[in-house]
Amino acid sequence: MTQHLKLRIHVSEPFDFERISGTAELKGWTVDHHDPENEDWEVHLEQGFDFHERRIGRLLASPRYVGEHMGRMFDAIAGFPVRLAHRDDGSWHYAFTGMISQRHERADEPVNGTSI
Repeated sequence: MTQHLKLRIHVSEPFDFERISGTAELKGWTVDHHDPENEDWEVHLEQGFDFHERRIGRLLASPRYVGEHMGRMFDAIAGFPVRLAHRDDGSWHYAFTGMISQRHERADEPVNGTSI
């Protein structure tokens, strides 16, 4: 079975995303990273969010800038800039931008947000 890549996404646009959805930090996973030819990664969210009266449980992450590739995320220090789409009437609709990074869970990670 293909290993899940755990991800953290910080949504920065729209500017009021956190107010609308209740959080700016999303956690999820993908298996699309295994194929280096994948230009986009479908991210399955651990906890979905509500946006404009619609429940969102999956996002499509694509490089924000022309000529970039999602695999560059592994080289990024603070995150990799992405465009984020959600399903809308059977197709993907780009509505957000943000930063994506690999999520490394620690067993002793504080729950108060003070970890680095």
